[in-house]
Amino acid sequence: MNKCWFDYKTVILSGASSGIGKGIAERLIKDHGCKVVGIARNEQRLQNFKAELGDKGDNFTYYTFDVSQEDKWHELAETLQKENIQPDILINNAGILPKFDKFMNYIVEEIRSAMEINFFSCVYSMNALMPILLKSDSAAVVNIASSAALCSLAGTSVYSASKAALKGFTEAMREEHRDNCYIALVCPGFTKTDIFRNQSKSSDKAQKAMDLISTDCDKMVDYIIKGMWKKRDKMVLGMDAHFMDKGYKVFGTKCSLISSKVMKISGLDMFKSIFE
Repeated sequence: MNKCWFDYKTVILSGASSGIGKGIAERLIKDHGCKVVGIARNEQRLQNFKAELGDKGDNFTYYTFDVSQEDKWHELAETLQKENIQPDILINNAGILPKFDKFMNYIVEEIRSAMEINFFSCVYSMNALMPILLKSDSAAVVNIASSAALCSLAGTSVYSASKAALKGFTEAMREEHRDNCYIALVCPGFTKTDIFRNQSKSSDKAQKAMDLISTDCDKMVDYIIKGMWKKRDKMVLGMDAHFMDKGYKVFGTKCSLISSKVMKISGLDMFKSIFE
């Protein structure tokens, strides 16, 4: 294995108990000898993951808290300093996908929750941890947004807004810290994880159609790790994400129109309420 800039580094990773976050943690620990401090709400999942790592389990520690609670990030920063742990990399991966629906059908609590978890949690984590991170010679922040930040779709007003806010915030922070910290934005498309747990169940035929445009989780993790290795500022990952990125640049709002029409004729139950 060729030497990589983040080999043997200490990584703070939110959303570490499942999906992309769990995959990234496993790769960093097993392939790069990193020490990962995982953050999630489900302690049982974190314990199970630590056990799955076997003899590499000592490289994984975790804290259980809701990433949308600002005070918890400051408590984490204080704990790291007390225990003389120098973090090198922060990966903000935790996120939720609210149900696809018309904006008028959301309640304020759902909107606030999406903004707090998808956007403000990253603001809180960077505010609390940047002073410590910048002491590292390999300081880095990787914020995982979504292809929804590149092109908004019908039924995703809340999700797209939260991820677009994260995109703008990350790009500004990148320029403010270009000389002392590598800051990356990741915009993955649909990925085969449990992020769709809040959506309506679909028929087998519709689910197969969804799988065709969704990227395998392990493959998505591989893309992210390779992008970090090359220190790419922006990663647009997945067939659908590339379509949304390039389509919006070329066709503007017509890209949203085309995508919405595809959603309408897809037959997926989770899209039905949008077009009723």
